[in-house]
Amino acid sequence: MHPALVYLPGDRLSLTELGAARLDGHVVEVGEGFLPADTVEGPEARALSLCALIPSSGALCGPSAAWVHGAGDLPPARHHVCRADAAAARLRPGPRIVTHQVALTPDQTVRIAGVPVAAVDAVAISLAFTAGRDPESAHWLRALIEVFPGLAARTYETIGGRSRAPGKRPALELLARLVDQEVVTR
Repeated sequence: MHPALVYLPGDRLSLTELGAARLDGHVVEVGEGFLPADTVEGPEARALSLCALIPSSGALCGPSAAWVHGAGDLPPARHHVCRADAAAARLRPGPRIVTHQVALTPDQTVRIAGVPVAAVDAVAISLAFTAGRDPESAHWLRALIEVFPGLAARTYETIGGRSRAPGKRPALELLARLVDQEVVTR
């Protein structure tokens, strides 16, 4: 998808103008931006709609990355950003973003329409570890697993292969239930 197809408020048109175009049926809201009404909303459009929120050394992660990869219909209320590499400076939080100081490795990051996003497997692992204390993470993990068949089993094996990690037991319990559900529904 070409970036020119994503209208971000204040870029070429104001939020008021984009709101009027939405009311007239010319554009639809996608994340933090707008697309022409006849454009398909895919991972590229979702990633480009969030690019203005990402600091230069950051990458989308957690629920935001899950949404970009196709999980769910609506984006999370607050977007999650982490460091794109270990050498990047610490990220500063903002009103619309939750920052995570953990750094992704190059194999945990993909570029979608030029926007750095945590890879699907990395997103599933991080959501599984936080799902025990955050119901929103559990919701996004379930939605991501619906989009990618076999992801629950892959994530279970990856986490199960780790020797020790905080939150490992609840993560494996949730993933075991999700693997069972996936087997029953497929």
